[in-house]
Amino acid sequence: MTKDGGGGGGGPDLIPGLDDLPRAPADPPGRPDGRKRPGRPGKKGTRRPAAELPVARVAVDMSLPHLDRPFDYLVPAEMDARAVPGCRVRVRFAGQLVDGFLLERAAESGHDGKLLFLERVTSPEPVLTPEIAALAREVADRYAGMFADVLRLAVPPRHARVEAEPVPVPDGRAGPGDRAVPDAADAGVWRDYPAGPSFLGALAAGRAPRAVWTALPGPGWAAAIARAVAVTLHGDRGALVVVADGRDVARVDAALEAELGEGLHVALTADLGPAERYRRWLAILRGKARAVVGTRAAMFAPVTDLGLVVLWDDGDDVHAEPHAPYPHPRDVLALRAHRVGAGALIGGFTRTTDATQLVESGWAHALAADRTRIRTVMPRVRYAGEDAQLARDAAAHTARLPNVAFEAARHALEDGPVLVQVPRRGYVPGIACGRCRTPARCDACQGPLSLASPHAAPYCRWCGRIAGGWHCPECGFFQVRAVVVGAKRTAEELGRAFPGVPVRTSGRDAILEQIGPERALVVSTPGAEPPAEGGYRAALLLDGWVLLGRPDLRAGEETLRRWLNAASLVRPQAPVIVAAEGSLPAVQALVRWDPVTYAERELAERREAGFPPAARMASLTGSPAAIRELLADARLPAGAEVLGPVPVPQPGAGAQEKERALIRVPRAAGHALAHALKEAQGVRSARKATETVRVQIDPLELI
Repeated sequence: MTKDGGGGGGGPDLIPGLDDLPRAPADPPGRPDGRKRPGRPGKKGTRRPAAELPVARVAVDMSLPHLDRPFDYLVPAEMDARAVPGCRVRVRFAGQLVDGFLLERAAESGHDGKLLFLERVTSPEPVLTPEIAALAREVADRYAGMFADVLRLAVPPRHARVEAEPVPVPDGRAGPGDRAVPDAADAGVWRDYPAGPSFLGALAAGRAPRAVWTALPGPGWAAAIARAVAVTLHGDRGALVVVADGRDVARVDAALEAELGEGLHVALTADLGPAERYRRWLAILRGKARAVVGTRAAMFAPVTDLGLVVLWDDGDDVHAEPHAPYPHPRDVLALRAHRVGAGALIGGFTRTTDATQLVESGWAHALAADRTRIRTVMPRVRYAGEDAQLARDAAAHTARLPNVAFEAARHALEDGPVLVQVPRRGYVPGIACGRCRTPARCDACQGPLSLASPHAAPYCRWCGRIAGGWHCPECGFFQVRAVVVGAKRTAEELGRAFPGVPVRTSGRDAILEQIGPERALVVSTPGAEPPAEGGYRAALLLDGWVLLGRPDLRAGEETLRRWLNAASLVRPQAPVIVAAEGSLPAVQALVRWDPVTYAERELAERREAGFPPAARMASLTGSPAAIRELLADARLPAGAEVLGPVPVPQPGAGAQEKERALIRVPRAAGHALAHALKEAQGVRSARKATETVRVQIDPLELI
């Protein structure tokens, strides 16, 4: 750990990248080397440091790469009791007051000059635990990011009123140690998995089992997670569950309440509001709640004596953090489990290549049901190619349904609801010339044109301009045709094909929470499918070519994940019709309900081609000059391969030109690549480079 003075040494003109920062008008330029400012008489000039451990090492909230290290300050005697490790403080840095976290206190500093005093202790609450601080440092290094950026993700903003609330006294209700723990003979839904009881037994014994779990279709996954959490809490250890969205949080929350009772766990979601979220986060910090379920932000929750981390549906793209340094919960939870010796459970209806990599490396074991049990509970999947002959019935033709899908829906609607998955939202998200099929684009920004309703004029999905006078630049024709049909248009077509049947939609604008057992057609986009009471009687997975045809390395894997998630909501042995070519590997994996073999095959192919997760990659996005400068400064590890840079399309007219470069290294050189890129960013930051480069390690999308 670096032991620098409060600011790092030298006056403000000697600190690269800091002399242009805004300063408070009343403050003269600071002396960030720790020496006292001349001509500052008064009370602060007579301050005395604390008698014991007078040096405070502070992580300053400053996202400049070349200053990504702690700085030393003196603890005033009057703040001695409040300046505890992990608390929030205010310090003077380069002439301005900034926030920070007190990491530790020491007897002396390695800095030669005199140190500045802490300005104040914002709160004596130790919100940054040693475990989370060490984890944040490791995450920052792994993703070539800044420690301060990770702390913004890990520690929520302070809410003073909530922090001052009295801590509730335990009411004497039964704790986790007083509840009966399920043994191998009472493992609940884990009995469906040959290794399930032994996994629970290892958790009950205080060991740290790590498993990649391929869950059976159906709603039992939430109860399985709750049972694993209950076993962990019985051993007087904490548990942390991370899921994709608020709906999954609600399901696991209900399962935990049924398993544990009230008061032993908390749920963290973004819609709680800052006060309630901070109140629940403090309950975790203070040890009042030993189990936590939440979305990706909960991966840093300060659970005491962590014994189990759970990540559900790790392939969902909403797990990807949009803020720097863009950490993924799968990696963060794996690092955390390894650091504290906790068990890990990474599960889903499918198996990602990243999870398969963990199994093949020996870090985790596979946890799946046998084929006999899978065949009992899986739906009956059939495929209908996109070029299949449509039914002679005019209604089936209007609804774009192959004959087999139309008949399956017609019979299933006699008994209950039918799910229809459509890849695209909206009405008609893609249009083209009605004569020559040239894609319709905006004249102003070249963005794709869409239709919001059957009578609306085309509009641009990038800039929002109305293109009422559009005509084809190739042939001059002015009429358009649909290239891709969205969920709203599909619902309209199905309403005509099945008169008298209610049609309900679920998507980004309005997501349905639950469907009753009555007959209905539920049109949903991927990820917004509501569960039905008793399960759907059938499912239609339309427009498979839209998902499989995306120019993305993970297109097949992501398509299979979306299909399996939708098909898992269907009753056992009920029909599922997928509109895609049956010879494709993803379709065959769906028909056999065998995501494991597909993931193993996909990983082997990526290993041969040198793509993640078999290799490590970094994405650099910025202006052409900035990328060239960063690559020139980076001391890349041996064997690094630079791909590109290539132009990146920018929406909107007059947008600044950007390029993207990929750096590929062997998996073992991933840490060296992150270190080299972080060092290069520090060099550019010290030179006060005006243009930034977005650096992402192992990005979800490579194009």
